[in-house]
Amino acid sequence: MKSRWVALSTLVLAVLLIAVDATVLSLAVPFLARDLNPSAVELLWIGDAYSFVLAGLLVTMGTLGDRIGRKRLLLIGATAFGLLSVLAAFAPSAGVLILARGLLGVAGATLMPSTLSIIRNLFTDAKERSLAIGVWGAMASAGAAVGPLVGGFLLEHFWWGSVFLINVPVMLVLITVGAFVLPESRNPEPGPWDLVGAVLSLVGVVGVVYAIKEFAANGFEPSTLVGAAVGVLALALFVRRQLRLPVPLVDVRLFAQRRFTGAVLSTLLAMFGLAGVAFFFSQFLQLVQGYGPMEAGLLELPATVGAVVAGLVAGALARAWSAARVTAAGLGAMGAALVGTFWLGPQTPYPVIGLALLVIGSGAGVAFTITADLVLSSVAPERAGAASAVSEISYELGTALGIAVLGSVLTAVYRADLRLPAGLPAPAVEAVRDSLASASGLPAEVRAQVVDTARESFVAGLQLAGLAAAVLLVIAAIAARTLLRDRAATH
Repeated sequence: MKSRWVALSTLVLAVLLIAVDATVLSLAVPFLARDLNPSAVELLWIGDAYSFVLAGLLVTMGTLGDRIGRKRLLLIGATAFGLLSVLAAFAPSAGVLILARGLLGVAGATLMPSTLSIIRNLFTDAKERSLAIGVWGAMASAGAAVGPLVGGFLLEHFWWGSVFLINVPVMLVLITVGAFVLPESRNPEPGPWDLVGAVLSLVGVVGVVYAIKEFAANGFEPSTLVGAAVGVLALALFVRRQLRLPVPLVDVRLFAQRRFTGAVLSTLLAMFGLAGVAFFFSQFLQLVQGYGPMEAGLLELPATVGAVVAGLVAGALARAWSAARVTAAGLGAMGAALVGTFWLGPQTPYPVIGLALLVIGSGAGVAFTITADLVLSSVAPERAGAASAVSEISYELGTALGIAVLGSVLTAVYRADLRLPAGLPAPAVEAVRDSLASASGLPAEVRAQVVDTARESFVAGLQLAGLAAAVLLVIAAIAARTLLRDRAATH
């Protein structure tokens, strides 16, 4: 009994750090803009390259863990994660940082499915498993929200690269302790390794996500259409192949179950809202309301508190009122809170912002924890890695799309709304049109002429992006209430 919970504490350490890494850069955006001078597109890729690559490789790594051993894969991934964090910390350019973030996504893809599948095999009792996944879900949800807090503390005292170096000592602890306390588990009859399927899943996920991101930013460009066509074709071939294999990488027939499909969709949209808000609220608090990075991180703490508390009680709530009702309530609450961003402004008092963050974090914690349990309970323990990968894809894809799509909406509105004074030097015009972060880094005499209109345009973009996220979450709440209503949350 005791050893299981010691192992769980080690696993959630990895989960917390990976989730933190997805959003820890949000407060560092002004510092990155100053030191690396990224374009608006590069800035978005710095934010979401990690999640895109991670999402594309989760199926491959989840099933690989089922075959070679989940503990072994976890320790290999932790070692790579620590080394690549050093590369990211000392990246000399935006391009190198994007590359490092992508490679971190490769390492992260080995860690997330391994943690959840080990939990599935450690905790066979339904109530114990529900609590364990609640702890895991609380850390996963809280990590996305606590990233800005960690980033704020580090940026107050060190340079932006320190947000990556924090990974190194944590990974050393994980490797050292995990080697002794984590049990090894694998599928005793894994079947042959499907390399073709692994490649198709990677190409499909990355292609579709790239197309969505580019369409949101630039509309129907040739590259957008190519990305969409390649991604959809690869996914179609992947599904066809999985249906024909006796031991598939992912049992796509699971999506015929309403409960499974509803859980995956709910996770994706919950993280869409949480990650998008965490990334852009950090910029709002710093660049519009004038808080320092540490202050901004502390002011986002209600989202963390809400995610942790909600994740821990989600299982009990679902057993009392059903998975469908509780998940729909969580998603609906997130949507309602995001509607409030439409009235957000430079003078909005913090208690209003803090309350919205608390509701958003709580809703995400409830939805993510319940749906992770639903996905895992739908498969046998030996297939836990593959099921975990599906759950994690929805988590990471939601995170990536939240940053990419909402960021693209914000950028488009920001540029359309800008009204710049005549006579500005061309480099200043280009910097202001690129992003508010770039405008804030201009020399004082130029910045004074443009900062007010740039802030107003940023707020206008944030309002519309928040409203778009709210609409999606309300739709997701209705879908969850329908798709999950025929079963209890946990068995």
